[in-house]
Amino acid sequence: MGWIISHLLQYKSKVVGAVIALFTAAFAWLLLGQGIKYAIDNGFTDGTSELLNQAIVIVLAITVVACLATYARFYLMTWLGERVSADIRNQVYSHLLSLPPSFFAELRTGEVISRFTSDTTIIQTVVGMSLSMTLRSVVTFVGALALMGLSSPLLTFCVIIAVPAVLVPIKVLAPQVRRYAKESQDKVADLGARIDESLHEIMTVQAYTAEASERAHFAKQVEAVMDIAQKRIHYRSLLIGCIMCISMVAIIFIAWVGARQVLSGAMTAGELSAFLFYAVMAGGSIATISEVIGEVQRGVGASERLYELLSAKPDIMSLGQEDFLADTTSSTYKITAVSHLPNDKKAPRIQIEQVSFAYPGSKPLFQNLSIDIKAGERLALVGPSGAGKTTLFQLLMRFYDPSAGTVLFDNSPINEMPIEYLRKHVAIVTQEPIVFATSVIENIRYGKPEATDDEVVIAAKQAFAHEFIDNLEDRYYTQLGERGVKLSGGQKQRIAIARAILADRPILLLDEATSALDAMSERMVQQAIDRLMVGKTSIVIAHRLATVQHADRIIVMDKGNIVGMGDHASLMKSDTLYREYAELQLLS
Repeated sequence: MGWIISHLLQYKSKVVGAVIALFTAAFAWLLLGQGIKYAIDNGFTDGTSELLNQAIVIVLAITVVACLATYARFYLMTWLGERVSADIRNQVYSHLLSLPPSFFAELRTGEVISRFTSDTTIIQTVVGMSLSMTLRSVVTFVGALALMGLSSPLLTFCVIIAVPAVLVPIKVLAPQVRRYAKESQDKVADLGARIDESLHEIMTVQAYTAEASERAHFAKQVEAVMDIAQKRIHYRSLLIGCIMCISMVAIIFIAWVGARQVLSGAMTAGELSAFLFYAVMAGGSIATISEVIGEVQRGVGASERLYELLSAKPDIMSLGQEDFLADTTSSTYKITAVSHLPNDKKAPRIQIEQVSFAYPGSKPLFQNLSIDIKAGERLALVGPSGAGKTTLFQLLMRFYDPSAGTVLFDNSPINEMPIEYLRKHVAIVTQEPIVFATSVIENIRYGKPEATDDEVVIAAKQAFAHEFIDNLEDRYYTQLGERGVKLSGGQKQRIAIARAILADRPILLLDEATSALDAMSERMVQQAIDRLMVGKTSIVIAHRLATVQHADRIIVMDKGNIVGMGDHASLMKSDTLYREYAELQLLS
């Protein structure tokens, strides 16, 4: 709640306005009881219509003021709910983008999406409605209690005795509501993760006719959600019922005591009417609190789940990012100036010195690995799956840090560079091309947002993507659908290559970038890649002979170790593993 309040305090004028409107409305509704007292004791008792008319005018005026204040309170609190929800989404999303891939290997995407949608919506409801209603009810209860004390100390004493009885079920049952609310949200997040996973892989599901098992599994998860929800509903309903029962019994008892005082002449009928009006308001306030407290508890549970995301600290910290993480209300951090950084345009020398690395929970992959890559060199990495080729790329991009050793660009350790600066020097094309659910032009422009349309077209032509793009319905403005579903594998790969060409960064990482292309397209794209590599330090994960033959040097890797090094001709003569690999895979 403190975290949510810290967001509210960023809009102090709106909060102050809402509080003023809240107190104005509460005061007006409380004043209405005095108007009722005046109307009954003067208008009815004296039997004069003039006083009755005056009393009605006063009551109507108070009602209008109360309604206007209620409008202002409702508008401002609802606006604050929407604004805080939006700020929290921005803050958490900004933080998530700073977390390394290892974090998302542990937490499923569907669960993160659930936290962004359902949990922020709950917080929006809590701030915009529940919190406002709770504050209003507390103010109304305190005010009503004070005015009841002026009307009849005896009856007020009876009310004060009844209040602890109302608080008992809140104390006992509210924690249960909160517990099951959080569990319910966790189960819904699991449900979202399952939906995301199954629909993302819908072709695999249908190809293996697994629809029935997916339905059964999903139905089981839905029932698990329902079971937890049933417990939450039970405790929340029990809480509301207990509070309403205690409140109504107390009001009936107080009304009976008050009626006896009127009969004895200790109170006037107007005073009793006003007192009962305040008693009903106080009881209604308690009932409202009992209803919204369940929503508040859900909001606390939702904020806990979102704060868990925000509190997750990346294993890899960029310079200046420590201050950003210490201030959880910030969404940006400054990049600290660092001397001796590589030149922005010059292809750097890359040194991997005595690097050791293991994935969390796995055996060491690299132990004292050293590679010296000359500036502008074209290096090919060859080896079986699991040899560590892709892991090397991840270390160069600082998705992971080595447990020992150093990676340097032009003699500058990359762990002493701002991550943003480091990655702006690297263009990467992966074996599984990434295409976003936006237009062709925005996909190619992704690595260089300021690029002109003409520059995008030139990059697409160099990647031999222009021809098929020109045949799309809206050409470069065609929406490609989720994960580029409208394109073939080869077309997506050429979009990814065009993106790398346009980015024009001094380090180029290619993870078998031509693997999804047919023979003719591969030859054309290889020519584009050859041009792209000019003046760049390039590292290529190679499975095909065509890629290897263009390399200045080839490194053969096996189980995290370098087992061979040289050009294609020398390795074919001297390295048994490379020769077998070439015969089985490169020439297949």
